[in-house]
Amino acid sequence: MNERPQVVPALQEWTGGTGEFRLAPDSRVICADPALGADLAAELGIGHATEGEGDIVLELAPTGRGDESYRLQADPGGVRISAPTARGLYYGTRTLVQILRSGAMPCGVAQDWPNYPVRGYMLDVGRRYVTPELIHRLIRLMGRFKLNELQLHLNDNEIKAPEGDWSKALHGFRLRSDAFPGLASEQAYSRAEWDTFEDLAAAHAITIVPEIDAPAHSRSFIAHDPSIGHDDGNSDHLDLANPAATDLVKAVFTEFAPWFRGPALHFGADEYYQSKQLWKEFFNDLAAHVRSLGKQPRAWGGFTRLSPTGDTAGFDPDVVINSWNNGFYGPDGARDDSYRLINSNDDLLYIVPKADYYHGYGLDAEWLYNHWEPHVFADGQQLEPGDPRLLGAMPALWNDLVREDYSEEWMYELIEESLGVLAQKMWSGAGAGLPYDRFARLVAMNTTTPKGA
Repeated sequence: MNERPQVVPALQEWTGGTGEFRLAPDSRVICADPALGADLAAELGIGHATEGEGDIVLELAPTGRGDESYRLQADPGGVRISAPTARGLYYGTRTLVQILRSGAMPCGVAQDWPNYPVRGYMLDVGRRYVTPELIHRLIRLMGRFKLNELQLHLNDNEIKAPEGDWSKALHGFRLRSDAFPGLASEQAYSRAEWDTFEDLAAAHAITIVPEIDAPAHSRSFIAHDPSIGHDDGNSDHLDLANPAATDLVKAVFTEFAPWFRGPALHFGADEYYQSKQLWKEFFNDLAAHVRSLGKQPRAWGGFTRLSPTGDTAGFDPDVVINSWNNGFYGPDGARDDSYRLINSNDDLLYIVPKADYYHGYGLDAEWLYNHWEPHVFADGQQLEPGDPRLLGAMPALWNDLVREDYSEEWMYELIEESLGVLAQKMWSGAGAGLPYDRFARLVAMNTTTPKGA
């Protein structure tokens, strides 16, 4: 019987058969979805059609394993990929392409599905602009490894004001609209550029999660209207005692929400130190506003340190929380709460290029491979595997050091170095069945993306 083929992330289940399937010059893909069929055929260098006979057939059919699952059956005469959704079919094609790169598909049946619904990555483009081309490359790379959410952190500023003067601080807001002249940075994304992100993400089974951060990290808002800033505008914190501050943020969300096609919209809400009560009111107000725009609100965890009572009492319960720091709101703090969590633990999952804190030169992929799972946080804290509140994980690259000299290409390389390991752990956990060095070689075979590809 054929052994399980080695792919990244590893297959959940495999029943080996005998023999193998090989492409022939006249092979073709059959798929009712012309775009998906054409894309797979182009990758394999064969023809395609929407109906009829073919060597590789993609069909919508239930698998019993969830919307993102698929079943791949191979025999010497062909391959059939079945899934309940187009997204599941896409993941099946990623497995097939990886295997066929070695020359042949071993006959057998694979049943595959993800352990977690959120398998993401966050990129800070607020502090440092990156070109649309780099975002396109990252989307393609993430799709290859069955990651499914890309969060774009769209506004931020340097952490400390030069000489205590916030008017000298570098900051960025990366969406451009005529409705808010002067808010966007010189380098910002137009609606047409944003649409290219959404289009490409959809083609690669990825959802874009936009994040507009307030009431801290808000220098762009204050530069736009100094009257809404704490300390007479010499701050990166909004003055939440001034209703105009929250009104502006809500107006910005209203303006840009139609750009965003995914179900989730992140409103930040982290590290605000001016008033715990006003922060609580802002949190609830923005959560309700995001929901009124037809989106599911998300926010960074902060209840333990920032709320008036040090817990979640009185906060909107229908917000998905990125747990980024155990002291602000980690799994121990969340254990008795109902909030749905995403693991974005800073100690384990943050890259800050060139920093001497967190991971200035990339995550430790080997350590993650041998020790980490999405339910594992720092300092021995964790949830139970399969806890229904834990949606998955969202590692992040933050550009805190805005004045350092490094390229977006290096940022991409830092992400790329550990992305295969992260994808493995978010999809099927420790089930790769390989020592790290062999797994790393397998990732390397399926990683490098040419510029513009």
